[in-house]
This record gives sequence, C-alpha cells and structure tokens, in this order.
Amino acid sequence: MSSAIVLFAHGARDPEWALPFEKIAEMVRSRQVGTPVVLAYLELMQPKLVDAVDALAVQGVENITLIPMFLARGGHLKQDLPRIVAEIRANHSSLNISLSPAIGEVDSILAQLADWVCTEHNARRQN
Repeated sequence: MSSAIVLFAHGARDPEWALPFEKIAEMVRSRQVGTPVVLAYLELMQPKLVDAVDALAVQGVENITLIPMFLARGGHLKQDLPRIVAEIRANHSSLNISLSPAIGEVDSILAQLADWVCTEHNARRQN
C-alpha cells in the first residue's frame, strides 16, 4: 500500500512566498525517504490540491496524509478545504485521505514558535 504526504498551503502571487513551504517539504522528504511529499495550493500557485492528488493517484498512491499548512482555522479550512476534499473523494473513491489538523492547531508547533519568539526577544533585548 503506497502512501504520500500533501502539504496544503494558501498560495500567493509572489513566488518567494512559497520558499518556506518548499523548505519544509524538502525537510520532510529527507525524513520520509521513498514517500512522495507534494506541496499543493488553494489558489494563485500550482499545483492546486485537486491536481496534486490526481497526479498521486495516477502514480498508484492509495493513502494520503493531508497537512494544512495554515496557522489559523479560517474560512479556507472551514469551507473551502472540505469542499475540495469531497470533490477529490468523489473522483477517487478508493483513495484514503487522512486530514490532519492545521499546523496552528498543534500545541507542539505553537510551543516551538513561542520558544523562538522568546529567544529572539531575549537576544535583541541584550543588544
């Protein structure tokens, strides 16, 4: 049974906006050797989530872990993502999609961000 990871981000007009997400995708690939890791977008950038999943299905992927790379659970995650996932499931009924919480809903990630903020503040306060 083959599996893949899809990192789902918003997208932006400026290609540099995607650089941190591309870096994360590379880091995940280095830790999950042999598992396809794809970065997909809601809008403004390619590939769109539907297209990324279509490509993975063609490759024979049966299980996808979908990770929303959003800090907050706004309209895109409450309305857009469920609609898109329903469309994907309708087109790929044998595909198992496991939807993870958004990164902003994961306490360990928030704790790491808070640690960094405190470290950054303390380093700048001493200058």
